[in-house]
Amino acid sequence: MKSFNILLVVLLVSMACKTDKNKASDIESISEESKTTLVAEKSSFFGMEITDKNAKKTAEMSSLYHSIAPADTIATKFTGKVLAVCPSKGCWMRLDLGNGEEAMVKFKDYGFFVPKDIAGKEVVVNGLAFVEEMTVDEQQHYAEDAGKSKEEIAQITLPKKTYRFDADGVILKN
Repeated sequence: MKSFNILLVVLLVSMACKTDKNKASDIESISEESKTTLVAEKSSFFGMEITDKNAKKTAEMSSLYHSIAPADTIATKFTGKVLAVCPSKGCWMRLDLGNGEEAMVKFKDYGFFVPKDIAGKEVVVNGLAFVEEMTVDEQQHYAEDAGKSKEEIAQITLPKKTYRFDADGVILKN
């Protein structure tokens, strides 16, 4: 019996110490869902935990914004580079859409915030995309708050179309 126990211990130890020489090839052969899980393990989540699966690229999202009317709302997910974040709380961020356009992202029900130091990083946002028509009065108000001159404020004479996004989940890619 004693020799059987020793044999059993030797077998267990040898199996536990076995190394996998094909780790690189294993990573290539894993499923797309598993790859998403690996990405998730190297990311930070804010709000609802989401995946990056089926996230639109910046160019696709820009096209989507161009195709919707101000009254439309579309549930979607997209990847973008952070241009700026609210410096006081991280309660909003602006994402680059390319061609000098951007989307203003706020967080559903003011329910979560993102780190204030993520400008330049890539994120995935999930939620509702919509187009908002900013009135002349509102634009002038923001310009006044920003300290613009009376001449600059007077030049604002047309409503401005803005791209907005109400996010319920964010992935900060590392």
